[in-house]
Amino acid sequence: MKVDLFDFYLPEELIAQTPLEDRTSSRLMIVNKETGDLEHRKFKDIYEYINPGDCFVLNDTRVLPARLHGEKEDTGAHIEVLLLKQQKDDKWETLVKPAKRVKEGTVISFGDGTLKAVCVKELEHGGRILDFQYEGIFYEILDQLGEMPLPPYIKEKLDDQDRYQTVYAKERGSAAAPTAGLHFTTELLDALKKKGVHIAFITLHVGLGTFRPVNVEDVDKHEMHAEFYQLNKETAALLNSVRGQGGRIISVGTTSTRTLETIASANNGEFVESSGWTSIFIYPGYEFKGIDGMITNFHLPKSTLIMLVSALAGRENILHAYETAVKERYRFFSFGDAMFIQ
Repeated sequence: MKVDLFDFYLPEELIAQTPLEDRTSSRLMIVNKETGDLEHRKFKDIYEYINPGDCFVLNDTRVLPARLHGEKEDTGAHIEVLLLKQQKDDKWETLVKPAKRVKEGTVISFGDGTLKAVCVKELEHGGRILDFQYEGIFYEILDQLGEMPLPPYIKEKLDDQDRYQTVYAKERGSAAAPTAGLHFTTELLDALKKKGVHIAFITLHVGLGTFRPVNVEDVDKHEMHAEFYQLNKETAALLNSVRGQGGRIISVGTTSTRTLETIASANNGEFVESSGWTSIFIYPGYEFKGIDGMITNFHLPKSTLIMLVSALAGRENILHAYETAVKERYRFFSFGDAMFIQ
């Protein structure tokens, strides 16, 4: 299967640069995964398409303000640091720019010395292991000094950093937001609960690999990045109960989907308490074991994300939906509109 099969024409002006003032006012395309039929609604109308006994599964990861601007302590040269993954204690795997200025032993100062980092190891492609030094609580200092690591296709500055967080974000650890969840408000979630819809939370910490392009010609030769996930015992029991009583399990976003499918695939379609690293790659031909429907945003051409939604709804149906979205001027990517595949 060739990667080019998942290409489509996307005018650059349809890439949403800023979030809408009202999260629920984004557009919502309803896609019937069996017939390919489409409906055009607003996101708040999702309430009409969900039945009592169904379950939304939301990823409660919280994006770290992981981009830091500092100076080399000896020369004052500007250094940009992007936190990727915490290692042991205060050591982090990072990307630094310009990497050639940061050698082993280099000390970088942030916020006039409020936070310092020593390079303890050089990695490939601008990667560095930094050992941070500070007084107080690291995450509080990060909130004070850091910036949201917005995706590379967003060029405008974000005035309110909370708009790149879901309203239910809780577990710190992501380098990017699970953007399908950005459309929900507390009020909409409360209304769904009152209707009898179950709301469940899982955690998958989104890595920067989510933006990595597919650089091979054949889909099955692409290697997925690994991301950490967690599902607790109570949520596993709820999901098994929903399925047992005939309710639908609807994942919110590709991250929730990958987590649920990782766990269900390993346990004959059952959900069990588990945590670990997943590099599951879902593309057409995959048989879903964990979910019945999905809410998602509109993704990049030839990306692993459009391959995932094509596995659920069919490649032809998805490409038709995307062509329609372009024609109808839907907004694309992180701050864009949404799709409900049912």
